[in-house]
Amino acid sequence: MANSDASTAADDAVLPPDAGGILIPLAWAAIRSALGEPSTFPTEKPTWLLAPGASFVTLTEEHALRGCIGSLEARLPLRDDVQANAVAAALRDPRFPPLDRDEIDQVALEVSVLSPSSPLDVTGFVEAYNALRPGTDGVILEVGSRHRATFLPQVWGELPQPEAFLRHLWLKAGVEPGVWHAETRLHTYTVAAWQERPSTRNGG
Repeated sequence: MANSDASTAADDAVLPPDAGGILIPLAWAAIRSALGEPSTFPTEKPTWLLAPGASFVTLTEEHALRGCIGSLEARLPLRDDVQANAVAAALRDPRFPPLDRDEIDQVALEVSVLSPSSPLDVTGFVEAYNALRPGTDGVILEVGSRHRATFLPQVWGELPQPEAFLRHLWLKAGVEPGVWHAETRLHTYTVAAWQERPSTRNGG
């Protein structure tokens, strides 16, 4: 997709509530194609799909994480971003072996589309605990130029307390938990997310 198309679409694009009806099949088609499986890509090309967008694609198998890769900034058309992250989550997440063709029917897929992030104006943990909105905010942690990590809002389901949420985010970024360095910065964002489970896909 040409950059000019994405730029033209960006100003007026609005993500509809039923966007998952296109994004989920788009992600699966990209994964199946990468695995050499027959694939049918959605033919719809609404304005919001061609506008720049940032997304994460998360794969789970029997409720355990199987892959998760995403973008924090909207650089590509959302269509291209979702496809690239779907393939990366399935085949190139360094924490897991590449997805096997035989696993496809056992894997649940979730597409999250991120809002632009905003800086969280805090200077320490207590302020951060009070400012965060559990269940709503995705959080980006940056410490200098070498440490960066994020948790999607969905992670609040596993870590509902801000103290535990940030402790694990610090660990993910490779930063000592409980230490607020002078170069520590937090940003927050929200997501719109859609999930397809194997039972739904297979008509169960």
